[in-house]
Amino acid sequence: MLKYEIMPVTAFAQNCSLLWCDETNEAVFVDAGGEADRLLAAVEAKGLTLTAIWLTHGHLDHAGGSQDIREQTQVPVIGPSKEDDFWLEGIEQQAQMYGLPGLRNVMPDRWLTHGDKLKVGNEELNVIAAPGHTPGHVIFHHPKQQLAWVGDVIFAGGIGRTDFPKGDYQTLINAIRQNLWPLGDDVKFIPGHGPESTFGAERQTNPFVADHLFN
Repeated sequence: MLKYEIMPVTAFAQNCSLLWCDETNEAVFVDAGGEADRLLAAVEAKGLTLTAIWLTHGHLDHAGGSQDIREQTQVPVIGPSKEDDFWLEGIEQQAQMYGLPGLRNVMPDRWLTHGDKLKVGNEELNVIAAPGHTPGHVIFHHPKQQLAWVGDVIFAGGIGRTDFPKGDYQTLINAIRQNLWPLGDDVKFIPGHGPESTFGAERQTNPFVADHLFN
């Protein structure tokens, strides 16, 4: 079974998730955005073995702690898609602008594309492209337990910003409706910020992507 714990990091309260397989105790971070020492302490406290860092996209609050963790553990950084390389190369510059010390540029050991599969222990997740907030944004979907880690694509009652470089509003709306909704209304998603929700709930009430807006 796949288990997870959400640990908000940085001044942006970004939902870094620690995922692990309860049969093997192998674990990964999704969006290790900062506070590397605190994140690694959580791995140790649970008696887990960290095997990778997965990134949904290249923004500093999602990726800025990944280089420190990689150097301390030698685990690979996987994702996002290559279109986000300019964000990952600019983390330190962005961090200076926002006054966030300690965040570092990072280049993945492996880029991801739509349809890829990732494993943590005995559990497999699907990689689904979801551009718009950033051009290389991906999400991670665990069909067996109907869970999805969606980064900043969609939130409870909101969607990701599209006013950043290479963001695009219509691309984001299309990604949500065409790539996320078919996964099923019962899918519970863990967003990059704020509380969890379900795709079904957002199809009913989300002021940007609710079904009634498109009928």
